[in-house]
Amino acid sequence: QVQLVESGGGLVQAGGSLRLSCAASGRAFSPYAMGWFRQAPGEEREFVAAITWSAGSTYYTDSVKGRFTISRDMAKSTGYLQMNGLKPEDTAVYYCAATSNIFGIRLSLYYNYWGQGTQVTVSS
Repeated sequence: QVQLVESGGGLVQAGGSLRLSCAASGRAFSPYAMGWFRQAPGEEREFVAAITWSAGSTYYTDSVKGRFTISRDMAKSTGYLQMNGLKPEDTAVYYCAATSNIFGIRLSLYYNYWGQGTQVTVSS
C-alpha cells in the first residue's frame, strides 16, 4: 500500500509563492504519474498539474501555466508543486495523487492513491 502525505500549504498574499510537497511511503513507489488536484468550497475537484514519474513529462491546466511548476525527486519518492504568482482564485485544498494508469492523466478517477490534502489560502 502507498501513502501520500502533502505539506507546505498555508496563507499567502496575492502574488506570493508556496511550495507543496507530496511524500510517498509504503511499498516501492513507482507510479506512472503523480498529479496535483485542487478543490475549492462548493466546487468540483479539478486537475492542476501532473508529471510522469520516469520520464518527467509535465502537464498543466491552462490557468496555472507559467505560474506553477511540478517536479519530482525520484530518490526521495517526493513530488513538488512550486506555486508562484498566486491569485485569490487559487484558494483551495490541494491534493496529490498517484496513478499507475498510462491514460487519463488529467482525470481524478484514474488515480489510485490520494493524500489527505493541504489548504492553500490566497488573500487579496
